[in-house]
Amino acid sequence: MTETFVVIGGDAAGMSAASKARREDPDLEIIVFEKGDWVSYAACGMPYYVKGDVDSLDDLVQVTPDAFRTERDIDLRTNHEVVDIDPEGRTVTVSTSDDRFEQPYDQLLVATGARAIEPPFDGMDLEGVFTIHDMDEADAIHTYVTETDPETAAIVGGGYVGIEMAEALADRGLDIHLFEMLPHVLQPFGESVATVVEDHLREQDVELHLDTPVEGFGGEGTVTSVDLDSGTVPADIVIVGVEPNVELAADAGIETGETGAIATDEYGRTNYETVFAAGDCAEATNVVTGKPDHVPLALTANRAGRAIGQTVTGTPTKVGEIAGTAIVKAFDLGAARTGVLDEARARDVGFDPTSVEISASTRAHYYPGAEELTVTLVADRESERVLGASVVGREGAKRIDTAATALHADLTVREVAGLDLAYAPPFSPVWDPIATAAKVLAGSLEEST
Repeated sequence: MTETFVVIGGDAAGMSAASKARREDPDLEIIVFEKGDWVSYAACGMPYYVKGDVDSLDDLVQVTPDAFRTERDIDLRTNHEVVDIDPEGRTVTVSTSDDRFEQPYDQLLVATGARAIEPPFDGMDLEGVFTIHDMDEADAIHTYVTETDPETAAIVGGGYVGIEMAEALADRGLDIHLFEMLPHVLQPFGESVATVVEDHLREQDVELHLDTPVEGFGGEGTVTSVDLDSGTVPADIVIVGVEPNVELAADAGIETGETGAIATDEYGRTNYETVFAAGDCAEATNVVTGKPDHVPLALTANRAGRAIGQTVTGTPTKVGEIAGTAIVKAFDLGAARTGVLDEARARDVGFDPTSVEISASTRAHYYPGAEELTVTLVADRESERVLGASVVGREGAKRIDTAATALHADLTVREVAGLDLAYAPPFSPVWDPIATAAKVLAGSLEEST
């Protein structure tokens, strides 16, 4: 009999798995349940739709639902919400607007993504308070800004999306207040990047409220303020962040890990042999520490989904380790990071970290348009293995990929300094900034021995 592969969630991980499984096995029955209308969309592009750089939400769709059904022969069912998983009986319970039924499966992928954070304080139900984790919410924010003409926006959270939304709404003429409960924005990028970004945000008239927990939102029907321990800040629109969506899996006895996301093995399997998890709801193994990590990014989801699609069709394929490589645009700056930058975390997993911070030109010094790029490079003192890196500047942030490659290849700082990287005056100085940082750090290690 034909086996059935059921996928819960129709975005990056889910549709990558379904598509790869179909290419590998034309006879496999593949059913994808998506609780909303949208599938296979570029969530990372939503702030740019709100900003106006992207004209239509449809421009963010990679593959349409009809194309999945007709061209890829995938039984995609939108507006179908899976409300229960029975791993022992190998069934899922599905709810629609007018029906409720059980669907058996042979193998299951949980790709439920992230969900809106709903902080335990008043005001989340006020008009003008939004999250931004799916297309409908991005459209709602766009419509609200267009139709109500708010003057002041509050962004709760200084991560990637918070920074991008600050830029998007500032570009539409709003005054921006950004609230972060930690001492710095972009916490995974390290303090050296964060302080540069913070200074630039202030130059763009973004008012930062760092080390400032939000207690709630005020207003009568419509939001008018953000409530803090020290008082209130006016706000006509509020944007709140997201967290992994693991409740469905956890309720079914599927284990979560130390990070709070679903625990998986190297093939994306959970504690049940026939249940996999991938994407923003799942953990992955950090290439530096060898420990479970949770870094909800698009490439991680797509890679894992594709690998699981191969595994369920008979070719066991590892989902791959992650370095936490990320890049963000903050107005005129680019910031990027990879690996382990926190030296305390590096020591906790057995390394003896040392680091260097350098500033170098992104092009030959005489070539027009050269900008300064700040590079932080972290390595293990004994093995000289590269552990992490960050970059920040007005151009050149994609150079982080060199450092990410070094992490996956277990390169030492001397090996990175010796890489044969491309050079031409419009693109780089003779010594690329990443190679320069590696050269300086290798010299420092040599002096200390």
